[in-house]
Amino acid sequence: MEVVFARGTAEPGGELGLTGTSFVEALRVNSGGRSVGAYGVDYPASSDFADRLAFAHTVVRGIDDAQRRVEYIAANCPATRIVLGGYSQGAALAGFATGTGVPDGVPAEYRSYLPAPMAPEVAEHVAAVVLFGKPSDRFMADAGAPAVVVGAAYAGKTLDLCIDADNICDGSPLGQPNALHTLYGINGMTITAAQFAAQRF
Repeated sequence: MEVVFARGTAEPGGELGLTGTSFVEALRVNSGGRSVGAYGVDYPASSDFADRLAFAHTVVRGIDDAQRRVEYIAANCPATRIVLGGYSQGAALAGFATGTGVPDGVPAEYRSYLPAPMAPEVAEHVAAVVLFGKPSDRFMADAGAPAVVVGAAYAGKTLDLCIDADNICDGSPLGQPNALHTLYGINGMTITAAQFAAQRF
């Protein structure tokens, strides 16, 4: 199995980030001895929210890279089960990567920048989608971005985790993340997500 994971905004911890690393380690413990590979989505995870166009470009770059990796594994290693995931900005990216078209609210002048949706049959190779601290619809709207909608083919195998009172995912207005938003790697939720994913292989 392989985890394709997008780290959060300016998150330390290497290519997977702290949350992704914690999740992969938990999945290896819960995998029943099966091999678990990991791929960190290649994108800047920029914190420059003030420059909305530049920020959008970094997210689009991440969506494209995540989709390419999932499609590559599906085509070249068809027996390998895939887990797609992300934390914070990376959770938004992972959610968008499952979409079937241009998200509602994307201005017409930006639509040509978006990567094409993954082929429908790719969903058969994705065992689970795990999202930690995904920005809420309110947060995304305040940031001038469309809401994150997981594609229908992936919705039934998605676990969307939000710590109570985490202001990024709980519907609060746009703002800097509070301390709760940093706890996904240590509060047990990566173990919950790993168990969820392991049951779907």
